[in-house]
Amino acid sequence: MKVLAVIICCGLLSLFGLTSDAQQHVSKNNNVKETTMEQATRTLYKTAEVDGLKIFYREAGPANAPVILLLHGFPSSSRMFNSLMNEIADHYRLIAPDYPGFGHSDYPSTSAFHYTFDNIAKIMADFTKALGLQHYHLYLQDYGGPIGLRLAMAHPEKLESLIIQNAVSHEEGLSPLWEKRKAYWKDSAANKQALISNFTSAEATRQRHVGTSPHPERIDPDTWTDELAWLNSPGVLEAQLDLFYDYQNNVAMYPKFQAWLRSFHPHLLVLWGKYDPSFAVAGAHAYKNDVPNAQVHILDAGHFALDEASKEIAAYVRGFLK
Repeated sequence: MKVLAVIICCGLLSLFGLTSDAQQHVSKNNNVKETTMEQATRTLYKTAEVDGLKIFYREAGPANAPVILLLHGFPSSSRMFNSLMNEIADHYRLIAPDYPGFGHSDYPSTSAFHYTFDNIAKIMADFTKALGLQHYHLYLQDYGGPIGLRLAMAHPEKLESLIIQNAVSHEEGLSPLWEKRKAYWKDSAANKQALISNFTSAEATRQRHVGTSPHPERIDPDTWTDELAWLNSPGVLEAQLDLFYDYQNNVAMYPKFQAWLRSFHPHLLVLWGKYDPSFAVAGAHAYKNDVPNAQVHILDAGHFALDEASKEIAAYVRGFLK
């Protein structure tokens, strides 16, 4: 009987293709599939030559998937998008560059490069050309807002949708912290030290992440200590002061941004960390005045909402892009 049972079992295994060799083959194929998926979603770290500068960028996701171009804020870099890239690279090709003077991109001196938002937007436009990006969704955070909106206005034919996360295009979005910053625009020499304290000090760098959050323990302190170290690197502060002095031109362009949004009427998703010390929640709701059918979600997070709510943001992005 035992011999008969063994024969029957072997016959059934052979009948259904489950011999030892077949089982090993299936197992091997499954491993290949898993490896292929891992390869498709793994973040790669690359550099592109753009207008004589080396622009560093992170890329993840299938090469033929819809592109999401991720534009970071201050004083961050493409690193701020790591968690989002890990969440949604299975269905999207995510590309996150560092601006000149940020992250791992080239740091030209202030005498060699004019640090303005117009210039950086041009570099980003040329970056998309260098990578051959014909169409993309834009994810804009903080400085990424005025940079990305310039890009969208210059090349609306490439834009699939806009995702705005704590990036202001309306004056009502500027918190009281901006009074000292506006004073710097009026008289930079007299207000330089006050701006440095308000903008680039250790406490200000920490506060940008923590804000008024009731859960500061959720936020990795490496985020702000790394940024503080970067702000104190040679030549960085001078470049950032020049760029922030130019920020006044972003505020002057708010009416143009708003008029373009009302005219072009893009697919728009607005995500906003409500504990942001710099950008008030009113700045999120103001986008509905320009694009009434925009989706607006207020998050239990701060200025860098991906620090605390990456899975929630990923879910909103997936739903929106479907």
